[in-house]
Amino acid sequence: MAKKILYVASTFGHLKSFHLPYMERLLSLGSQVYAMGAGDSSGLPEGVQTISMPFQKKMASFENFKCAWRICNLIRKEKYDLVSVHTSLAAFFTRLGILLSGRRPWVINTVHGYLFDSRTSAPKKMLLLAAEKLTQPVTNVVAVMNRQDEQIARQHRLYKDQLVYLDGMGIDTTRFVSTSDTEKKMQELRKKMGLTPQDFVMVCAAEFSNRKNQVFLVRALPKLRENGIPCHLILAGDGERLEEIRALSLQLSVEQYVHLPGYTRDLAPYFYLSDVSVSASRIEGLPFQIMEAMACGLPVIASRIKGHEDLVESNVNGFLFDFDDQNGFCDAVRQIYQDRDIRKHMGEIGKKKIERYRLEKVLPENMKKLYEKK
Repeated sequence: MAKKILYVASTFGHLKSFHLPYMERLLSLGSQVYAMGAGDSSGLPEGVQTISMPFQKKMASFENFKCAWRICNLIRKEKYDLVSVHTSLAAFFTRLGILLSGRRPWVINTVHGYLFDSRTSAPKKMLLLAAEKLTQPVTNVVAVMNRQDEQIARQHRLYKDQLVYLDGMGIDTTRFVSTSDTEKKMQELRKKMGLTPQDFVMVCAAEFSNRKNQVFLVRALPKLRENGIPCHLILAGDGERLEEIRALSLQLSVEQYVHLPGYTRDLAPYFYLSDVSVSASRIEGLPFQIMEAMACGLPVIASRIKGHEDLVESNVNGFLFDFDDQNGFCDAVRQIYQDRDIRKHMGEIGKKKIERYRLEKVLPENMKKLYEKK
């Protein structure tokens, strides 16, 4: 087991959302754990030492190259045994810093969805692949969470020593058990949103970004309502496109049906008051929000992309529609809306399927795959 471990992501928020149990386990095993990212570091486990790194969201930002040089110097000075990198941007610039440093800690690149696939434009795909190939010599392990990313990593040999498949990072299903408190919060939300028993509620919990494509969901709402489906759309989260979504809702005169509660970790009440989980994402790794919705017994309507295809089987626990196909999406919503029995049956199947991804099962498996050999 490595004794000095550095975790890196573009933001501390990412580490807090997905990696706290791993940091806690590593600390309990006697490792020194460091965390690097941008933003607010409060909320990380006691004992984790933090390093603020002002990563910028634009890949070509000069500030990111300055971060790479700072990381280069840190790698030389601190002599980490293992560096665990997450999120595409931070993963690249951290590995670039390691490449420049001349030192070679063991590096694990956990891929939360490569930002390219077979449908990506050739110039963009070439650029992103070039970045992965440049840093391949210092990438001992690539850990992937869906079969398309596994194929990409293997085809282009984007790892030096090992390719590992993970069943995600694990979801804490205990947070999504229906309790009296959940029921109370759900009823409060229904009242606050003005929902009636006849309303059909769709939910999507994700950062507002181009990749998550919430614009598509808002644009579909007028058509759904014109077709007699009394739809409401809950978009939980925050991000750079939040105000654009708010403005679009007003422009399309559906603002009373689009609910924007902001970021919350307590998603269970939103899932339990909803009828279906929806996602129009362009690219995913293995999306938590869909797994969490499935844990609450919701059927899923999602774009046919990597990550979604690993979780959703059309006509079994939900429906897949072609990316940006509004007619396909609306048809799937209509089928779920019209048949409560299908809705319930799909939700039950999804809830059973999600057992594979429970934190208590995935955590020990991932610890063994990623850390026990170091």
